[in-house]
Amino acid sequence: MASSWSWTASFFVTAGLVAACLVGIAVDASRAFYVFGDSLVDNGNNNFLVTPARADSPPYGIDYPTHMPTGRFSNGLNIPDIISEHIGGESTLPYLSPELTGSRLLNGANFASAGVGILNDTGVQFANIIRIPRQFAYFRQYKQRLSGLVGDEEAAKIVKNALVLITLGGNDFVNNYYLLPFSARSRQFSLPDYVTYLISEYEKILVSLHELGARRILVTGTGPLGCVPAMLAMRRSQEGNCDVELQRAVSLFNPQLFDVINALNTRYNSQTFIAANAFQMHMDFITNPRAYGFETTKVACCGQGPYNGVGLCTFASNLCNDRDTYFFWDAFHPSEKASRIIVKQLFAGSTDYMHPMNLSTVMELDSRL
Repeated sequence: MASSWSWTASFFVTAGLVAACLVGIAVDASRAFYVFGDSLVDNGNNNFLVTPARADSPPYGIDYPTHMPTGRFSNGLNIPDIISEHIGGESTLPYLSPELTGSRLLNGANFASAGVGILNDTGVQFANIIRIPRQFAYFRQYKQRLSGLVGDEEAAKIVKNALVLITLGGNDFVNNYYLLPFSARSRQFSLPDYVTYLISEYEKILVSLHELGARRILVTGTGPLGCVPAMLAMRRSQEGNCDVELQRAVSLFNPQLFDVINALNTRYNSQTFIAANAFQMHMDFITNPRAYGFETTKVACCGQGPYNGVGLCTFASNLCNDRDTYFFWDAFHPSEKASRIIVKQLFAGSTDYMHPMNLSTVMELDSRL
């Protein structure tokens, strides 16, 4: 019996070593990609949760290759999908997807969840969503699964060499501080003090990512929240002018976030954190939409009410005929075409948009290591 067990163990060890060698070849094909954050980057995790924050019904996904909803808050591909195209990998699967097994773990994973924010009390109205502590807990679980596939040393190398994207902050304003006229947070903090608190909490999140082994982390600032169709509708904008108060919030938040990123890079003596000026990217479209092929940046393609900015996109919503002429797909989220232009800036943008460098420069530098 003992000899039989020894033979079996030897067989599996040998098979495991062969598999690891084969896996090593696959690892070199493209770098892993990990995604954390909110609905701007969620590609389907919330489909597996009991929550109203879902994009699992038509016409979401109308321009996706399958023409079916996938959980992405888009008419087609979203920003992480398009980043994956640029780095030579397949789109990452949602971590909760049962398809994320075996060699697919090598591609990375998407941990994002619509509705979450920097703060754990953001998005409480969405109930069962994957808040950042849980996203990181899943990432730790993922790393254990990856180690089981390729071994601890190779798994740590994959994570270290991976590209990481994190997108947070918008919900902490629209689904927390400004959700109600006198929200708990707005009674607790003045806006400047709230932003300072947010930034201090975000810094802890970024430090945690570094402690988890990530070494190339793209951090997107918050876009012009006062200009999205949802806010134009909610604030009853008469001429489609951006809401001044929400724009003020963003103008306080982004510079402090970029200061933290610079400070962390100095602390770690590295260029681990890459800042993306999402606000400037979006404002380019808003101030001159036709230069980018858009007919409007005020009205959502899919929705209802003023500016199609009320509620989620549903089968009963107004739906534009040409999605490529609309910057916004729904009340909050960009269309696939808009996302493609944004990703182009992430990879090729000047220091006005990317700091300390764009993703093409990152890829070039990393290729020399």
